[in-house]
Amino acid sequence: MTFHSKIDSFFIRFILAAILFIAAVSFIPLLFEDAPLSAFVIVTATFVVTTALILWITFAIRYVFLEDHLLVKAGPFRSRIPYTSILKITPTRDIFTGYRLLSSRDALELINNTTMFGTVKISPEDQSAFIAELKKRCPDLKIDDSIRR
Repeated sequence: MTFHSKIDSFFIRFILAAILFIAAVSFIPLLFEDAPLSAFVIVTATFVVTTALILWITFAIRYVFLEDHLLVKAGPFRSRIPYTSILKITPTRDIFTGYRLLSSRDALELINNTTMFGTVKISPEDQSAFIAELKKRCPDLKIDDSIRR
């Protein structure tokens, strides 16, 4: 079973601002220098690759329930979290710190004992269905009382 990440307008504005900032930092210096054509080509290629990577990571987030683990994918990044290692799920709005593969401020934090920081922040579109599926696969899962079901 696969769940896609919810994408909220705040996150879209944040990503757009980051891309515009990268564009400004990349191209504005070329306007004030007598830059050769090769510099424009290199900067443009670097900008396109960087922007494509950011967009891939942002809009290709999936959470896949496999037989013995949850696969969390965002572009080239993947985490396999065994169901036996997932201890608790809590809501969070802190999307700027920790290990996070999400695109919405309405997020969940999976507390486990296998990922680098012991937690991973995710934002499935249908949180209640995601939690129900996770509960089926992790019967000892503790669910924070403040989670909307």
